Amino acid sequence: MRFEALPLAGAFRVAPEPHADARGFFARTACAQDFAAHGLIGGFSQSSISYNARRGTVRGLHFSAEPHAETKLVRCTAGAIHDVVVDLRPDSPTYLRSYGAELSAANRHALYVPAGFAHGFQALGDGAEVLYMIDRPYVAGSARGLRWNDPALDVTWPEPVTVIAERDLAYPDWVA
Repeated sequence: MRFEALPLAGAFRVAPEPHADARGFFARTACAQDFAAHGLIGGFSQSSISYNARRGTVRGLHFSAEPHAETKLVRCTAGAIHDVVVDLRPDSPTYLRSYGAELSAANRHALYVPAGFAHGFQALGDGAEVLYMIDRPYVAGSARGLRWNDPALDVTWPEPVTVIAERDLAYPDWVA
């Protein structure tokens, strides 16, 4: 695997390094030792998927509050998404900065989203599926979110928003 530091402190793009032969290829997508060598959490205790029927669907921006903040490894396993992370750690040099990247079944990249970040994505086509590897069990009472178009976050979505949950529409603006 190749770990590429993103412009947000502590966030990474993780790209597999395929070993190809006549059958196709084989590549690791997670390895606790490789993650630890980069100072990252590599033990994931929960795995979830999200299926998104329509192009333009937005999910997020979601995060979990302390003491249940989650670290995630996010990968698109079908179709393509525009994935977004926002640094919400007040003591971080990249506080309130966002980063977006295309994740797709074709490029097989993943984003490593540290605890203290909000995360969301937009489906770039019909039928996008997203796999989340999460370092701890979900605690519903710690679930939080930011409005997808909060002006303080300066997140750019590449497509018109076609589907979004009422809950995501109702989130407040970020107040530091």
